[in-house]
Amino acid sequence: MGNTTNTANPGGRAAAAGSRVDADAAAAAAAAAVASPAGDPAPAAPAKRARIALIGAGGRSEMYIRAIYGKHSDTAELVGLSDVNPGRMEYYRKLIQELGGTRQVKSFEPGQLTAFIRDNAIDRVVVTTPDYTHADYIVEGLEAGADVVVEKPLTINAEGCRRITDAVARTGRNVVVTFNYRYSPRNSALKEIIQGGVIGKVTSIDFSWVLDTVHGADYFRRWHREKENSGGLLIHKSSHHFDLVNWWIDDVPERVFASGGLKFYGDKNAAQRGLGARPERGTQDSGTQDSGTQDSRAGEAVRDPFVLDLREDDKLRELYYENEHFDGYRRDQDVFTGGITIEDNLALVVDYQGGQVLSYSLNAHSPWEGYRVAVNGTEGRAELEVVERAAVQNSTDKKTVVDPSGTPVQEEDAVRHNGERLVVQRHWEAAYEVPIINGEGGHGGGDELLLSDLFNGPGEDPLGRPSGYLDGVRSVSVGIAGNESLGTGLPVRTADLGLGVDLRRGQ
Repeated sequence: MGNTTNTANPGGRAAAAGSRVDADAAAAAAAAAVASPAGDPAPAAPAKRARIALIGAGGRSEMYIRAIYGKHSDTAELVGLSDVNPGRMEYYRKLIQELGGTRQVKSFEPGQLTAFIRDNAIDRVVVTTPDYTHADYIVEGLEAGADVVVEKPLTINAEGCRRITDAVARTGRNVVVTFNYRYSPRNSALKEIIQGGVIGKVTSIDFSWVLDTVHGADYFRRWHREKENSGGLLIHKSSHHFDLVNWWIDDVPERVFASGGLKFYGDKNAAQRGLGARPERGTQDSGTQDSGTQDSRAGEAVRDPFVLDLREDDKLRELYYENEHFDGYRRDQDVFTGGITIEDNLALVVDYQGGQVLSYSLNAHSPWEGYRVAVNGTEGRAELEVVERAAVQNSTDKKTVVDPSGTPVQEEDAVRHNGERLVVQRHWEAAYEVPIINGEGGHGGGDELLLSDLFNGPGEDPLGRPSGYLDGVRSVSVGIAGNESLGTGLPVRTADLGLGVDLRRGQ
């Protein structure tokens, strides 16, 4: 789940949504249960709706807005919306009207978060701003008296972790990190296998994730391309993956060794491959648009598949292109220009406190998208293979589906097919396939399950999918240590990072 909101103003902030049971609501419900004079139970008093402030009007905030004005309108109320870009604020005001919203949602400046929370009795703040702002808004929201829901990653560095853990300890309030991959049925199925002891005690994990030349390339167009904004893919993207491993094996990372670099995108790599001069951005006037390369089969020019024209997608055009004049943020920077400070090829070895070893790799320029994970245990092996987009073809087509895990696509070829397969094989036994039952919506229905937990409160879950701030710290600890290892060439212990908390005990 990636954040897509303004970065032109480093001080820009956003808030999170959720629900909280308070004493008044509990008392009202108890009173309603008392028998009426006629001897019949009185009708139950309606539950108090959580008052939500949302900070960050980028692409990711739409999921929360649709949930609040849709399935979860009985448990949540959007009170305020904030962003540094007034044009994007107006975009979501129109969406709220389309969804049937009748009450005016208040606007507030990002710098007014504390006052807005206190003046409007906000229960929860939903934070969907760029990664480098997360710690600021989380800490401010907690200190102002609200709980916080934040998109992954929790934060991008050790200082942010320390500030958040300190604020949680001082205020006693809650932070939820939205790790929706935990809720994906295929990942839950693997958790059940491991947790049930089917393959014995886990000894090692091989985990390979590939992002294709649509989705992977998009991180090199946006604010993510600068490590000071996103922490690099090891934090912004891989924190999802590290959280899965932490959750699957119920353990915490102890030591990290990383290797990698920028090997495909960027101006230097483009020059080495002879790509020639590049435009600064994908959205160009028709008279200046580069037609791309020559198709040797047809003898005619074909469009550069790495070019993103924001005008070809209504949402991108309305949300970003038409609002550039407010803050100068360009959503369509060319992936082969200078200024990119993140890596596109990464490999890590992670030692866990329980003795397990993770071998992890990430590639951001693959011809297909998905992941393969193999979990080795003392009694067997479990293998999960997921193909989210089997092929990126027809480069002249509009590629409006950036993330195929969130929005399923049907791009396949004769060899590779979209789908998923979980195979388990115990020692000295034949392999068998574990059925995976998906639901409706993104991530195999996982998004809907996550939203239900957020707005209705998590119920009994033997898999432990709801995640708090400590899970967020554990996930980013691998990326923070990995970034340090990339710089020093040495392994890094998470205990030496100064995260402000013991990853095992949470103290």
